[in-house]
Amino acid sequence: MARDHGFHPVRIIRIVDETPDTRTFALDVRFPYRAGQFLTFKVSGTLRSYSMSSSPDTDSEVCVTVKRVPGGLVSGWMHDRLRPGDTLQATRPSGSFCLRADAADRPLVAYAGGSGITPVFSLVKSTLATTSRTVRLLTAHQSASSAIFREALDALAARHPGRLDVRHHLDDRDGLVTADEIRALADAQADFYVCGPEPFMALVENTLVAHGVAPEQILVERFTPAPPEEAPAAPAAGTVTVELRGDRRTVPQRSGETLLQSARRAGFTPPFSCESGDCATCMARLTNGEAKMRVNNALEPDEVTEGWVLTCQAEPTTPDVTVVYDD
Repeated sequence: MARDHGFHPVRIIRIVDETPDTRTFALDVRFPYRAGQFLTFKVSGTLRSYSMSSSPDTDSEVCVTVKRVPGGLVSGWMHDRLRPGDTLQATRPSGSFCLRADAADRPLVAYAGGSGITPVFSLVKSTLATTSRTVRLLTAHQSASSAIFREALDALAARHPGRLDVRHHLDDRDGLVTADEIRALADAQADFYVCGPEPFMALVENTLVAHGVAPEQILVERFTPAPPEEAPAAPAAGTVTVELRGDRRTVPQRSGETLLQSARRAGFTPPFSCESGDCATCMARLTNGEAKMRVNNALEPDEVTEGWVLTCQAEPTTPDVTVVYDD
């Protein structure tokens, strides 16, 4: 049997206003989790993944922190409609933006832009509570009023003098983040964690690599919609058959196209969320043929052996493939 990737009811215990457009939702959840992971929520058929800002090592409640996105269907609904006592549908925790098991005493260096501080805050708390590692953190926000967890981070730094170095960058005061600020925290022996808007993450990654940091030392958390396809993929020999909710359709294969993209082209609206191989929301089972996943940070080896794939990452490697989404 595959692991439980289904949705479960979770009750809201309390709600905390972090900034004018950011709220933390404390949940009555009994699922075990790791610092840096996320929950995927289903709201009226729409899926969104939100990282936990709580730490399993320091916090008694499981908390997700949600920033209102202008025009955001789910974030706006959560801010406007949810109250303590309400219930949401959520998956078990997922994600690989976690502390490495072989980290030993290597420094942890993190760069968080905007709401990207959410999983990083979880990682920082667990690192300080369970290891002797030093932590360096650069946060970037538009202004002091939008700086999520600023006071909590400063209090944490005061409790851990010499171990936690927090630097708050405010765009309205400091301009945009520069490569010099990024390099100022870099340490060739460190583990690097990066989360935030795409341009911010690209600047951090490029600066670190140019500074001599090995790409495998950099862990990035992305939750952005897939970019639009610039042109149709070239036709390829073979077919992709998709079964979803009892409906079965077949389309020709296209080179470089994932099973999720093929399912959409067949006219389906299959489940998905992160589209980065982390959340398992899009998982389905191959019943015929084979496919190779570009990234797999969500499925266990035994699930892969049983034929499960992340359709957002899986490309056919045989002429004919059949994939079935469970109800």
